[in-house]
Amino acid sequence: MKKTFVILGLCGFTSLLVFRCKEAEDAPVTATPTTPTIPPVTVSYQSVEAFPKLSFSSPVDFTHANDGTNRLFVVEQRGIIQVFENNANTETKSVFLDIVSRVASGGEMGLLGLTFHPNFKTNGYFFVNYTRTSPSRQTVISRFKVSGQTADPNSEVILFTFDQPYTNHNGGQIAFGPDGYLYVATGDGGSGGDPQNYAQNRASLLGKILRVDVNATEKGNYGIPKDNPFTANTQGFREEIYAYGLRNPWRFSFDSVTKDLWTGDVGQNKVEEIDVITKGGNYGWKVKEGTLCYSGDCSRTDLIAPVWEYQQGNDGRSVTGGIVYRGKKYADLVGKYFCGDYVSGKIWALTYDGKAVIKSDDIVNVSTVSAFGQDANGEIYILNYGNGKVYTLAKK
Repeated sequence: MKKTFVILGLCGFTSLLVFRCKEAEDAPVTATPTTPTIPPVTVSYQSVEAFPKLSFSSPVDFTHANDGTNRLFVVEQRGIIQVFENNANTETKSVFLDIVSRVASGGEMGLLGLTFHPNFKTNGYFFVNYTRTSPSRQTVISRFKVSGQTADPNSEVILFTFDQPYTNHNGGQIAFGPDGYLYVATGDGGSGGDPQNYAQNRASLLGKILRVDVNATEKGNYGIPKDNPFTANTQGFREEIYAYGLRNPWRFSFDSVTKDLWTGDVGQNKVEEIDVITKGGNYGWKVKEGTLCYSGDCSRTDLIAPVWEYQQGNDGRSVTGGIVYRGKKYADLVGKYFCGDYVSGKIWALTYDGKAVIKSDDIVNVSTVSAFGQDANGEIYILNYGNGKVYTLAKK
């Protein structure tokens, strides 16, 4: 078995979180969009606390509701969503949702993802991704509804669940694409080396990006988009699958301009990778780890290579996928994809030409980076899992 790393019981995250422990354990995609000219990074940046008077318990996700209220939301792994005003001087936060009693938290399990319905302002719906251990260890994708300014914990409607054979590699991201469909990231089920080969098995929901229609009901509380790659197949493949061959795509996001779907996929022993996801794509795990051969027929031509990767070592050992910056504060960062490494704390800004990453700028350092987020203006925020603080960028 592979050696593990200190911070998290020798596995990447402080005391609890082991999101990407190495062992042990549609926006319909259009043709390659015209990519705007992306200027070089010409300014030196530093990470600063975005909300100095606030801190959170093991924060794992950051988002906004796009409802015009200027509120921000931070997901705490234990099963709580906190809400607060988007103001650097804010001193107060309040509980938006508390489902601690339903969530199995610790290690790589917990309340892991949050997203708001595109029509949240009128229907009050939002969706979460969490793990539970009763009646069995499962991932739960469910919907809640607000009552006034907070969520009604009794309003839960479960869309679907799926079993988790091990406690690690649970994925966790959940987000609506520009097409209005709900996308869900799932890990390969855990342990090390995907022993049951779930990521390549299209009869399993593990090791995938899923896409479902939350406004349809043919599957009970959701439906299958008609253009999903395996809709109405006769081979027993899960129709929810949008893309597959992923190890642990902890965080993904959509570029609001090009509509590209970006994800970080955590490596096994050697490589961390960044992928741009296309419908029906096979991203190689566990045949390949990044562009390296891992197990199986590595001469296959149907496997999609990452757009960027780095060797485990000084750059880190656990990639955290991020966002494409579309804010207004920093012109030289517009169009660049931000990602980081949980272990090293390095934060990169990647320049993508529509086919490959052509430049990677090492921008700042944020320890134990668990997630990136944006506010309604497209400005960037970075979560530090260890100290519970939210960071943003500032010019030096």
